[in-house]
Amino acid sequence: MSGDGEFLGKVLDCLHDGVYYVDLERRISYWNKGAERISGFAGPEVVGKHCWDNILGHVDEEGNALCLVGCALTQSMSDGVPRERVAYLRHKLGHRVPVRMRVVPLRDSAGAIAGAVEVFSDDFTQDESRKRIEELEKLAYLDDLTGLANRRFLDISLQIALSEHARYGWPFGIVMMDLDGFKGTNDRFGHCAGDEVLRTVARTLSGNSRPSDVVGRWGGDEFLAIVKNVDETQVLKVAEKYRRLVRASSVRDGDQTIGLGLSAGTAAARHGDTAYSLVARADLSMYRMKVSGAVPEEWAKTTD
Repeated sequence: MSGDGEFLGKVLDCLHDGVYYVDLERRISYWNKGAERISGFAGPEVVGKHCWDNILGHVDEEGNALCLVGCALTQSMSDGVPRERVAYLRHKLGHRVPVRMRVVPLRDSAGAIAGAVEVFSDDFTQDESRKRIEELEKLAYLDDLTGLANRRFLDISLQIALSEHARYGWPFGIVMMDLDGFKGTNDRFGHCAGDEVLRTVARTLSGNSRPSDVVGRWGGDEFLAIVKNVDETQVLKVAEKYRRLVRASSVRDGDQTIGLGLSAGTAAARHGDTAYSLVARADLSMYRMKVSGAVPEEWAKTTD
């Protein structure tokens, strides 16, 4: 192999995809490391043989042997048209591996077709698997109505934050929130309007939170925010920001406007806290605010 060829070979060996060349007789002249990884066949086992020796035994979904009938390499070398298809190669260990094949004819300096290159990848199936897993995770951890984190995810996030606080001393606080007059909204405007109220509040909370914080639906018309790197005063400011922004939001129901209100209680993590003790303090704080209807004195001094 020439110096340029050796350099190109080193470059192609860095690729995750499999790459191999064939001449007009379909004799394999190059086989990269990616091809070894996907197929299990090492270069010396393949180079010099013909692809019609059926080494990889490509088949389609119906089991048709593509190396013997309908070979994409042969077709592209005949008409000069690149091709792409999904096939199933036979691994050296015997199992079938789904791959996406891309075949491109190669031309010499005079422009005549001198062979072809096939690039094959197994990543596309892994991507699909990852997407399915992500969708399942969303179903498991997202609230169907609001799109926020659900109670399960909030519970997990609380335990992680508490562990980090105990181990590293990383501060955090929580904001427990409850909609004011939500039952009356449902009774007067109906549950569809009530659902839209919940979605509107959810968008307001999530859209005005930092990426490092977790905001979710605790249950019913209750929401919880886990706010990182804050002390007691700072988590109060976050709570007041949420409260003011929700009060400044509204929902249209026909020709009527539904006003929104939010009560909020806070608690900053302390040494020895559990999820129960932390949530209980925030819940009590919220209850006192809802009953009194008063904003804590500290909040009167806060700003966005």
